[in-house]
Amino acid sequence: MDKYFEELKGVAITVCDKEGNILDMNTTSAVVNSHGQKIIGNNLFDCHPPHAAAILKDLLENEKLNAYTIEKKGVKKLIYQVPWYENGEFGGLIEISLPIPFDMPHYVRG
Repeated sequence: MDKYFEELKGVAITVCDKEGNILDMNTTSAVVNSHGQKIIGNNLFDCHPPHAAAILKDLLENEKLNAYTIEKKGVKKLIYQVPWYENGEFGGLIEISLPIPFDMPHYVRG
């Protein structure tokens, strides 16, 4: 993981290939998703319930974006799953999970 993201406080970044194999994860992702162990090489489908695995499969097969918020242990987070590309070829997904305020301002800019 690039030095800028490895120790990014509170932001979990996980990268998988187009088959769902975890290619990289920063320290926060390891803590949040695997109790501190970097599970690089594991497959996302093995660590998600069927409903979530079906969503991930659709994202990978159709190169789609998925964004939503969750609340866990009193913390609201934005989950942003986005396709990544290398030389124009689909490579897989990057998931970015970051804490956000419960009352976050929204601005419309023109």
